[in-house]
Amino acid sequence: MLFNSLDFYLFFPIVTTLYFLLPHAWRWFLLLVASCFFYMVFIPKYILILFVTITVDFIAGRLIEKTSPGRLRRLTLVGSLAVTIALLGFFKYFNFANDNIASVARFFHWNYGIGSLKIILPLGLSFHTFQSMSYVIEVYRGNQKAEHHYGIFALYVMFYPQLVAGPIERPQNLLHQFREQHTFDYERVTGGLKRMAFGLFKKVVIADQLALLVDQVYSHPHDYTGFPLMFATICFAYQIYCDFSGYSDIALGAAQVMGFRLMENFDRPYTARSIAEFWRRWHISLTSWFRDYVYIPLGGNRVSKPRWYMNILVTFLVSGLWHGANWTFLLWGALNGMYLLLSLWTAPFREAVVRATRLDRSPRIHRVLQVGATFLLICFAWIFFRANSMDDAIYIISHLFDGFTGLARRGRFAFNGFVLFFILFVEYIHHLHRTSGTANLFSGRPVLVRWSLYYLMMTTIVIFGSYSEQRFIYFQF
Repeated sequence: MLFNSLDFYLFFPIVTTLYFLLPHAWRWFLLLVASCFFYMVFIPKYILILFVTITVDFIAGRLIEKTSPGRLRRLTLVGSLAVTIALLGFFKYFNFANDNIASVARFFHWNYGIGSLKIILPLGLSFHTFQSMSYVIEVYRGNQKAEHHYGIFALYVMFYPQLVAGPIERPQNLLHQFREQHTFDYERVTGGLKRMAFGLFKKVVIADQLALLVDQVYSHPHDYTGFPLMFATICFAYQIYCDFSGYSDIALGAAQVMGFRLMENFDRPYTARSIAEFWRRWHISLTSWFRDYVYIPLGGNRVSKPRWYMNILVTFLVSGLWHGANWTFLLWGALNGMYLLLSLWTAPFREAVVRATRLDRSPRIHRVLQVGATFLLICFAWIFFRANSMDDAIYIISHLFDGFTGLARRGRFAFNGFVLFFILFVEYIHHLHRTSGTANLFSGRPVLVRWSLYYLMMTTIVIFGSYSEQRFIYFQF
């Protein structure tokens, strides 16, 4: 079920109303049934994959808790992770690996007869498998007690607001909340609804409108040179941000209405002054997951410098592969890793330039330059993320400044100017609420002003929103 569909806006009030009407003891069951229904709207049979993961990791958590430290405990952890990763690998990476092996075989004239499989990637598979894996790892590390209630654990993995595209929760934050009794609180409920409305605004008014232009150019990049390629890339930066952060806003808002607190997933990433800061602000739940379960176990920065640099690069390569089974995603991950390494290697030189040009005496100008440079680097990397193939990505990069004054070779290029205004509006709200949050934007203002602005936002959604029910970009991961 899509957050931007009419079905959801029938589903959500019904489930929420029943949630507050039911006795606390039965609420977990309602949410589990609702989450199963929410997921089964896509492809019903794929819910069996979720329950395989849930069952394996539930049993593994119990066994790890009962087993004293030693080989058997480690084998239980490894076995649990192996099953989860195997499911993810089969559905997400089998055809990618098989196609590459077949290409190598053809190059060397080997006989290789295994063909691609006609399988569809289950929606959100990478998200709920990572959430389930974090539970087993935290139980193994002793940071989380094993869950003894199968239904509660299943709900932890399948909680519908964040089931398909996160945020990827940790058991320490979410599991205990299913046992807390949440009462109806007007301020909390209205705050959650406001956040959901803002997320829907970002999705259907900005992201889906930008998608029309981005898809037009990136579907046929060879029809364009210069400005359209550059502008479409910048538009994609805001499309993916408004699409994904819009999903997160709706997820966090829906959970908040019922009394649940999910972790923040975005923190104004395009205001970052460095690549490292960008990754502390973008998709926070996934970035922290890779930090805690890949980067630190590899040794983090507590090793020799060459090993440290390798740990950074490996972590970003794995992150790129997580996003998609395609060489474009691997290169996107590698490029972001190299950005971070280059920022470490060039730090003394950049500091010397700042002192020589006296930018340290003009902090605002320095900040603008840093934010601008970081944004452009991120946009350049987005080319590989969005391009349909390596050939398309190479063409776009090689023609960004080719024939800059010409709009297109054969393709028609058009843009809805209202979208640019709405992008600036979103950035303005983010600027106003660096700390207090979007839901409190109009707190303290007169009732007439507040409700006028609320109606204006809903009217804008109705008039300018795209209602093609486009899937959120991160559903494919």
